[in-house]
Amino acid sequence: MADNPYQRGPDPTRDSVAASRGTFATASTTVGSGNGFGAGFIYYPTDTSQGTFGAVAIVPGYTATWAAEGAWMGHWLASFGFVVIGIDTINRNDWDTARGTQLLAALDYLTQRSTVRDRVDASRLAVMGHSMGGGGAMYAALQRPSLKAAVGLAPFSPSQNLNGMRVPTMLLAGQHDTTTTPASITSLYNGIPAATEKAYLELSGAGHGFPTSNNSVMMRKVIPWLKIFVDSDVRYTQFLCPLMDNTGIRSYQSTCPLLEHHHHHH
Repeated sequence: MADNPYQRGPDPTRDSVAASRGTFATASTTVGSGNGFGAGFIYYPTDTSQGTFGAVAIVPGYTATWAAEGAWMGHWLASFGFVVIGIDTINRNDWDTARGTQLLAALDYLTQRSTVRDRVDASRLAVMGHSMGGGGAMYAALQRPSLKAAVGLAPFSPSQNLNGMRVPTMLLAGQHDTTTTPASITSLYNGIPAATEKAYLELSGAGHGFPTSNNSVMMRKVIPWLKIFVDSDVRYTQFLCPLMDNTGIRSYQSTCPLLEHHHHHH
């Protein structure tokens, strides 16, 4: 879509979305505690010639740290043209709602006070999390429906249902996850209203920890989701609508056609 001012990077291919690096060179910086979340880690494209980028805040699971769980995906996502802030929680035992509140604080810090704020388009933001952090991403999206996308990675969402969800939401489940079962995540998916775009992926052979180390199966679906909804980039609908590459995917549901409801944003 040549008139899309948010489009970033070359035309994607099946191979390019499956690669562990996109085309943008990246850098990173750290954030101290005391900003409404624990320590933070920011990853960003170094290129400033194409304008600002959309951003995603990511939080790990119960008792986990960003370094142990999420750091592998920071430069990976940034290299596809996003600014990423991965956070630790104030308390490792923080519940889903606290994690969601901290995701929103991280986005506010990123867009208003961080050293890379000039690289970020504050109107195009997303949230993602694993397990209790996935529930946190759901809470953040329920609290702030202006977000463009939400991704729950084996999400545990004890404090809310998704009946009021208005943010386009992708939920990923692991076939062999006994902590957040595919049935529990399907139930969350089914609660999202029909008017809200949504997708559900069950990863073959995966356990609860599938998002905690290099996972190309996950990333080749999450990157198109973020591209479509954060960047309004219809070049990426080909990968999800219908599913182009079912490598490692046991089952898939979605509300194709993606983005048709969103043309009024242009």
